[in-house]
Amino acid sequence: METKLKELGQKVLENAARTEEVLAATFEEKDEDLQKLFDAEAYSLLGGGKRIRTFLVNEFCRSLGGDLDASMPYACALEMIHTYSLIHDDLPCMDDDDIRRGKPANHKQFGYATALLAGDALLTKAFLVAATNPHATAEQNAEAVRLLASAAGDRGMIGGQIMDLHGETEQLSFEQLIRLHSMKTAALMECSALLGCLAAGYSVDTPEAKAAREYAKKVGITYQVIDDILDESGEEDTIGKNLKTDSSHNKTTFMTYFNAEDAKKYAQNLTAEAVSALSDWETSATLTDLAAYLVDRTY
Repeated sequence: METKLKELGQKVLENAARTEEVLAATFEEKDEDLQKLFDAEAYSLLGGGKRIRTFLVNEFCRSLGGDLDASMPYACALEMIHTYSLIHDDLPCMDDDDIRRGKPANHKQFGYATALLAGDALLTKAFLVAATNPHATAEQNAEAVRLLASAAGDRGMIGGQIMDLHGETEQLSFEQLIRLHSMKTAALMECSALLGCLAAGYSVDTPEAKAAREYAKKVGITYQVIDDILDESGEEDTIGKNLKTDSSHNKTTFMTYFNAEDAKKYAQNLTAEAVSALSDWETSATLTDLAAYLVDRTY
């Protein structure tokens, strides 16, 4: 298992490097009047990270026999949306965090207004990138835009964020907490899986896409459970951001309902369910390894 996880880690790094290269190419054209905005966008978008969501897009495409040239624009579009959400999450009106990935948050580096606009620009650019994917059909691109909008909107990530803010002033029930993270975290993971299927030629109503969505939802909730554990007990230097921010904001988290040991068991059960969703796939080994990698991560 250790060897498998090392191999998986290398695949994640290779995907992140390729994604970074493609994302960087979107900022090659200079414009003196707009350069501060471009620099703020690139600062966060090219700021590193595991690129798990882009890995999911590309790996689901690959596992279903698709071409990574078709999936990469969708992966980049989703990464732009994820990055915009991180920029806005760090703002004083949201989580009020000063550090992201080991360096000053965007609003600390460029100011509140520029950070806000950089997030807006990345969100908008994401739809442009998805809609103009040259390696997919117009019908696929239109569906990709629909999937991205649904996952990022008021019944997706933004809806989860507003529930998250409510969780600072009143304790959410466990069912509400699951709903929150099904929207805030898991929705983009599900979108990643569906975009990968779409790029490989599988629509959302196919058995393959339904299995992919179930896997991604379980992995997404698991990701958040581990995040909540690490916020309480992780190492700031390793994780690259301020910790114990959830407790300082009195947020309802999985640690509201579990101790660390039980939370980890809950995450492991979700991981087993995620893996089970792909049990009929002959090409799911990397995705199985990814689920194990994510539940045991320390950053």
